[in-house]
Amino acid sequence: MTLQQEIVGNAMQMAVVSLEPGQTVYCEAGKFLFKTTNVTMETRLGGPSDGGRRPQGGGAGGGGMGGMLRQAMGTAMQAGQRALAGESLAFQYFAARGGEGTVGFAGVLPGEMRALELDGTRAWFAEKDAFVAAESTVDFGIAFQGGRTGRKGGEGFVLEKFTGRGTVIIAGAGNFIDLDPADFGGRVEVDTGCVVAFEEGIRYGVQRVGGLDRQGLMNAVFGGEGLSLATLEGSGRVILQSLTIESLANALRKAQGGDKQGPTGGLFSTDAG
Repeated sequence: MTLQQEIVGNAMQMAVVSLEPGQTVYCEAGKFLFKTTNVTMETRLGGPSDGGRRPQGGGAGGGGMGGMLRQAMGTAMQAGQRALAGESLAFQYFAARGGEGTVGFAGVLPGEMRALELDGTRAWFAEKDAFVAAESTVDFGIAFQGGRTGRKGGEGFVLEKFTGRGTVIIAGAGNFIDLDPADFGGRVEVDTGCVVAFEEGIRYGVQRVGGLDRQGLMNAVFGGEGLSLATLEGSGRVILQSLTIESLANALRKAQGGDKQGPTGGLFSTDAG
């Protein structure tokens, strides 16, 4: 059963989801906007991948005490991963009772939203905090980008991972652009804060901006990108955003008379956050 949803609005979009009886959608805490009275809301620590799609109190197929213990341990591990990643510990689940229901969701920044359709063959990866809501048939997980990529990539250290079948709704800042690196010679280089999401099969990495020569130092000091750029290679769908959280934060600080960016706009930023 396909999730019926409509993304409305311009500068700050929202997703309006129509739920048929028997359908369940879940969101991260803080992304819910409104619902009709026949839509139930339940907050759980567990996501679908660790038993969250099974109603609480249901004993069928539970495997007795051993099954309950395994489920509890899985839930604790998933919650621990989300805590380490700085994600919400809880999910809110919504289901319609006695007829069709409506529920609305939104992101936390001014910008676009996008509904991604998973067919079970390819996973999707998204930046931290991009997740808004998904069908209960979509599993939410955390993917850690370890080693040099994670340390140098900043925003790319922790990624959200979506698997399974169904609709997942993500949000970002500013406007979106969709592209395929294969259309640009197989590789694109972008600001590390511009990556919203990409399909499995795209290779994500981080590279230094230029060498340790005069031009490389000019790029880092005055270019506004610091020392690194994100690289996306391969063939598949990539979604980028026009507004980075860092640039939005700098604009707000400047408007409040506390500009931390400095005159160079690059490596010599005085932002301590």
